[in-house]
Amino acid sequence: MGYGHPFTRQFLYCRMNYQETLQAILNDIEPARGKGRVAAYIPELAKVPADKFGMCLLFINGEQYGLGDWQEKFSIQSISKVFSLTLAVSKYGDKVWERVGVEPSGTRFNSLVQLEFEKGIPRNPFINAGAIVVCDMLLDGFENPKLEVLSMVRDFAGTDAIHFNLAVAESERKVGYRNFALAYFLKSFGNLHHEVETVLDLYFHICAIEMTCEELANAFLFYTNHGSAPGREHFITNSQTRRLNALMQTCGFYDEAGDFSFKVGLPGKSGVGGGIAAIHPEAYSVAVWGPGLNKKGNSLMGLKALEMLTSRIVPSIF
Repeated sequence: MGYGHPFTRQFLYCRMNYQETLQAILNDIEPARGKGRVAAYIPELAKVPADKFGMCLLFINGEQYGLGDWQEKFSIQSISKVFSLTLAVSKYGDKVWERVGVEPSGTRFNSLVQLEFEKGIPRNPFINAGAIVVCDMLLDGFENPKLEVLSMVRDFAGTDAIHFNLAVAESERKVGYRNFALAYFLKSFGNLHHEVETVLDLYFHICAIEMTCEELANAFLFYTNHGSAPGREHFITNSQTRRLNALMQTCGFYDEAGDFSFKVGLPGKSGVGGGIAAIHPEAYSVAVWGPGLNKKGNSLMGLKALEMLTSRIVPSIF
């Protein structure tokens, strides 16, 4: 763990009452509670109350602060794409980028038009097509990729109490028509090696990982700490970690990545389950959960909370 940067040391060890300040943020965003829409196109997610909210702030020195529903499990959905990509990079290194790009999409996360225009090479690994290709790579590289991903996430989070929600995975499979279309497009362009059903089974299970804000903040400390976690020391290189963080900064929020960078200024990843995980390298990780989504598919309360966090309490990367 490096605390070398003087600015990092300064805010890590200042004696602000973080718990009080987090509560002040929650009080300020309270009018947004229950607003936005849950991801009702996935039947199991439609059952989640829109008024839930949790937040966990975790410093690299181990200091942790949480409030609200921060210890309640939720479906992390597309946040899991960071984990599956990390496993692929650990196995294949730069070969990953031969099959998926690194540019922001600027279009919907499940766009068919963009994939066809770019001849089967997904714009980045965080849109659905890119994550599906990453799952295909994991099927090439591991005998049991579901277990490999789950084991890695558990190591990062420091707990075995993380599982797939099988009801959510099945719910996604039943209504995953567009993901099937994307996968068949990828197959037609030769960028999918395995059968569509097999690849999407892995994809749906990874998206259905359930975690709490506390577990998610702990897991994302890996990206704060140069790609090291207990049991996974130097799992990926420092350079690879920086590249993944750069991808989160530019591509982590669907077609709202620019707005998130402008207002919050942290590398991170959102999911339609209402979760957001973000990091400041060598400093802290933060996870929020608010199931009510804005029109771009990102948590309404979560975005407001993180904007206030980097405006009032801790610095952004800028």
